[in-house]
Amino acid sequence: MAKGESITQWNKSGDTSTLRNRKSFPTSAPNTPVSKGQSCPTGNDAQSSNGTSAQFSSRLSDRHMCTVLLVLVVGLSFSTRLYKITEPPHVCWDETHFGKMGSYYINRTFFFDVHPPLGKMLIGLAGYMTGYDGTFPFMKPGDKYEHHNYWGMRGFCAVLGSLLPIFAYLIVLELSRSETAALIAASLLIFGLAACSRPVEHKAVINVLLTDTGCITISQYILLDPILMFFIMAAVLSMVKFNQQVYRPFSASWWLWLVLTGVNLAGALGVKFVGLFVILLVGLNTVWDLWRLLGDLSLSLVDIAKHFLARVVGLILFPLFFYVTVFAIHFVVLNKSGPGDGFFSSAFQSRLIGNNLHNASMPEYLAYGSTITVKNLRIAGGYLHSHWHLYPEGVGARQQQVTAYLHKDYNNLWLVHRQNSNESQSPTPDLVRHGDIIRLEHKETTRNLHSHLHEAPLTKKHFQVTGYGNNGTGDANDLWQVEVCGGQKGDLVKVLRSKVRFLHRATGCVLYSSGKTLPKWGWEQVEVTCSPYLKETPSSQWNIEDHINPKLPNISLSVLKPHFLEILLESHIVMIRGNSGLKPKDNEMNSKPWHWPINYQGLRFSGVNETEYRVYLLGNPVLWWMNLASLGLYLIMVAVASVALQRGFSLSQKRKEHSHVLMRGGGLLLLGWLLHYAPFYTMGRVLYYHHYFPAMLFSSMLTGITLDILLKSADLLLRPPYSDWLQRAGQLVLLFTVLHSFYLFHPLSYGMTGPLAHEPGSSMAGLKWMDSWEF
Repeated sequence: MAKGESITQWNKSGDTSTLRNRKSFPTSAPNTPVSKGQSCPTGNDAQSSNGTSAQFSSRLSDRHMCTVLLVLVVGLSFSTRLYKITEPPHVCWDETHFGKMGSYYINRTFFFDVHPPLGKMLIGLAGYMTGYDGTFPFMKPGDKYEHHNYWGMRGFCAVLGSLLPIFAYLIVLELSRSETAALIAASLLIFGLAACSRPVEHKAVINVLLTDTGCITISQYILLDPILMFFIMAAVLSMVKFNQQVYRPFSASWWLWLVLTGVNLAGALGVKFVGLFVILLVGLNTVWDLWRLLGDLSLSLVDIAKHFLARVVGLILFPLFFYVTVFAIHFVVLNKSGPGDGFFSSAFQSRLIGNNLHNASMPEYLAYGSTITVKNLRIAGGYLHSHWHLYPEGVGARQQQVTAYLHKDYNNLWLVHRQNSNESQSPTPDLVRHGDIIRLEHKETTRNLHSHLHEAPLTKKHFQVTGYGNNGTGDANDLWQVEVCGGQKGDLVKVLRSKVRFLHRATGCVLYSSGKTLPKWGWEQVEVTCSPYLKETPSSQWNIEDHINPKLPNISLSVLKPHFLEILLESHIVMIRGNSGLKPKDNEMNSKPWHWPINYQGLRFSGVNETEYRVYLLGNPVLWWMNLASLGLYLIMVAVASVALQRGFSLSQKRKEHSHVLMRGGGLLLLGWLLHYAPFYTMGRVLYYHHYFPAMLFSSMLTGITLDILLKSADLLLRPPYSDWLQRAGQLVLLFTVLHSFYLFHPLSYGMTGPLAHEPGSSMAGLKWMDSWEF
């Protein structure tokens, strides 16, 4: 063999004539035979082993047919997604979030979201490029768009959603390697032309997905899901294409698919953190790829090192650069103060135009006699706050309330005093240091920050924090020790930058923002407690934000602005905390992972009663249940094939090809399904039905491969031509079932008005097969 790379392709079957007549490359070709029935043949494959002009013409004709069928796939995919794209002309479901965030990008207004920014940036860009001016408020679902240009953002998501069936089509063609695969795909797309002049071998293109109501619905609105699924499917397609470049390492096409894989991985992660699942899929594929290379003794260690470094560059360094660049653009564009300020540190806020900290000046180090605001470091932890209202009867001691308030307010101001109330009369006040014991007096009410052994209002294992005393006069329970996190005795407290904890001297607890919302008697502000658990957490860490002391020189806060890597790290910490904080609330609609594969419950996008335009996200139940049954069928078929191979049964070349496709191609798709589904069982955050759709893509592609091989195994039961007739009948029944089920359930995708499903005359009458469906 020639020197070069030797990797067993994901799919190689058939005789060895193609391999023998392949053009020579500097590579070591594997001994596994390559299928002669490769779909959409390339120029190198267009010549047959004997080189006759008739076979060449046949190959060329097949190639043209593949092109025609792909064009049909594209046309039908786009038409099903873009149909009625402007309906309904009001805000639906999460458009209220992601449409609003697109507007923020157009207006350059800073906001906070638990997901990375790429998806919202693209939505904003699509709106801007199609004439949307960013002025629609997106207040709540049901708000009319009126004269605002919203179709561009919906159309952008629909275009990316339209590419999903095309990607699935191409992925399965690559994994199954069947020359006639596109024929059955085209038959599905043009609604029933399955009859051909010869038996059809539809390698897993049943899953083209054009007829799934759920995929259509989720692609037609201003959401992150179609953008996320676009990058996931593009990454898988690029990976599969890269695997097929086994014979031409380091060629232009080899590098192209490697780099595209990395770009799409970065894109998936840049839209949502669940993009990590497809990164893991590609990572496992890469490890397997490198392990096989290591076992190829025709490759030198230098060659293996080159392959390793190429993958490090293409799949790690370049995607990382692209991902970081997305955040750099995000920070540059969103440079104005907005609703997201309060989720970030004071130092972060000093970057934002319009924020009171932007280009402000104040003393750099905390001193006695200063007037300050104190901000908690947890997400939505708020500012330390008090007001004249007392805790109600039965809620701890009936003293003045101390809370955390999410907005800037005069009642957030506190005075810093020594423990003995004797302030220095020197022209330069003393600075507060790590280990000092201080007293904080609320400026408006003149009461001291105070704690005692009464239990907190909501967090019963913590102690109550109150305002106590008058005109600065209180008791020993008003004393707090300053602790600079990571500091040592004598360290100064730096405004904006230092993380500070306040330890209560009398009880030993630490000042804490629980994040829990108080009842109406507490004005629905955030509970502040004194925690006996001294572990350092963001809830017990504070920083000094505003700092007023006329006796100290001011410095410009621009010198305290964090650099790019600091704000990049902080933004990820805030997003991760925000995700972990998305817990199910009482009476909130959510679902469990076991609900999803069985299509147990959908999601209402728009409308409730018969007078409203109703859209309901629900997968085509026939297809989803078919997917579920196919998962079990696939495992049985793989088990049978594995036992047959292990026991050395005499199998025909066709059976070996089927086993190879089933285990290699199907195994990759099963792994993709597991990686995009199983992790949700470990998540404590609130979950919704739409979280299953990336996994559903893999499940649908696996269904195609499974049913294809099942139908082609008809010759195990009958002899030709009866087996061919059975195979064709099965294909027609499957096609009719898919199309008819789509016809029945398509009103869920495109919207409906009039009677509800349980009422006479409804377009969905008799189709509410499960009580949990809410249409």
